[in-house]
Amino acid sequence: MEFWTGLLQAILQTALSPVTAAFVIAAIGLNIHFGFTGLMNIGQAGFMLVGGYGFVISVMHGLGVFPAIIISMLASMLFALLLGIPTVKLRGDYLAIVTIGAAEIVRMVARLANMTPLTGGPSGIQSPLFREGLNALSPLPEGRTTFLGMTYVNTGVDDWWSRIVAWSLVALFLLITWLIMRSPWGRVLRGIREDEDAVRSLGKSPFSYKLQALMIGGVMGGFGGIIMSLTAAINPDGMGRATTFNLWMIMLLGGAATILGPLLGSILFFVVRLVITSAMTEFVPSHILSGQQTEIIAWVLIGLMLMLLVIFRPQGILGNKKELSFNV
Repeated sequence: MEFWTGLLQAILQTALSPVTAAFVIAAIGLNIHFGFTGLMNIGQAGFMLVGGYGFVISVMHGLGVFPAIIISMLASMLFALLLGIPTVKLRGDYLAIVTIGAAEIVRMVARLANMTPLTGGPSGIQSPLFREGLNALSPLPEGRTTFLGMTYVNTGVDDWWSRIVAWSLVALFLLITWLIMRSPWGRVLRGIREDEDAVRSLGKSPFSYKLQALMIGGVMGGFGGIIMSLTAAINPDGMGRATTFNLWMIMLLGGAATILGPLLGSILFFVVRLVITSAMTEFVPSHILSGQQTEIIAWVLIGLMLMLLVIFRPQGILGNKKELSFNV
């Protein structure tokens, strides 16, 4: 009984974690790219790195939280422009190769030893400075608060204020996505996804709309990087290829081209991994499976479940098969 109680509490902690929220936000941006526009972006982690480093470096050089956020957004938009202008005309796997290559270029540049004064090099940047501005905005009183059996400091490093900020951003971006996809602009994006030539025949520029979608989704990815940095650390290898693949898994699990799919997919992704790891640690003797082997098997099982999902329900949990007509 104690195990199940502890597991339930761990599930709640994982579901409300700022890291989970960061993945939701980045997956919302990826959903705009692929789910609603049909862009095969395999480099969303690159936008997270650009946005996260834009925020952290700005704060480290003395800027306040809001100017740093603006710089982060501009950096993400600039990266989208530099990436999108020569590539959004590409389709399918060609665009996928270019985007994953661009994300790796960003990661490797951030890892360069010559970039250590700016990006921290391979070790990244670890400093409480880029949390202090955010903590200064907290309206919460000092002390600790217990909610649903979870106790955290109100404002600090692993705190309620970070969770409030992170999940408020999730709600904001879900609302923005819902509004823009119900607008004429969003309907053009769906048209591009389904039949680009038909949209072009109506006098619309698919290139322009794709570039706009890439920028909007990229800014959301940048906000995901900002939330990831709220642990008072940012590292280039912490947002690499595996991060992008996890984002795709989250989006496909919840359902591409759905509003709440990234939210459901992210929570399920982290919770399922936690449940598998916890259950195996509890019920499988350590002489049979070590902690490292348990983590590996958890990833294997998650990959197997994703394969089964794609085979038997390719639209995801919340998706609609009618939304899976991609002109790629």
